[in-house]
Amino acid sequence: MPLPIATVGPMSPGDSPSPSAASKAAGNPVTDELVVRNLVADLSRNADVADVATYLSSFAPDARWNMPGAPVHGHAEIRAGLIARRERGEGGPGTHTRHMVSTVAVAVDGDAATADSYFQFFTDTNTQPVLRLVGAYHDTFVRTPDGWKLAQRDITLG
Repeated sequence: MPLPIATVGPMSPGDSPSPSAASKAAGNPVTDELVVRNLVADLSRNADVADVATYLSSFAPDARWNMPGAPVHGHAEIRAGLIARRERGEGGPGTHTRHMVSTVAVAVDGDAATADSYFQFFTDTNTQPVLRLVGAYHDTFVRTPDGWKLAQRDITLG
């Protein structure tokens, strides 16, 4: 019997499937790993469907986003880059894009964690999806008083 398909809308910061209490207090490494894995997923999904504030809620205030040719640092620069891409129709709600992340490997060490994953970026997902980019993410996360946040993302294309 086929599984039902759910339609999911944008997530708000409080809607994350990550256990918020567990993400704030040091504790179980397995729980921490699951929270970080969900954050990797949230970042990709929210790039496509969430509002700017929700997307930025996953970043540490001084986060670094190292996209080849367009590195940015801190919430203000990350926000400006996100808004510019959305204004050009390159991503965000209504643009029919999807960031697909797979082969995620997470290592947690106290209040820091790293995740390595592959990504595929598709456009025209409402008609004939077109694969536009493939690459890898190397992410560094930190535990903050507000839970786990992305501190740095290094993006390699190809």
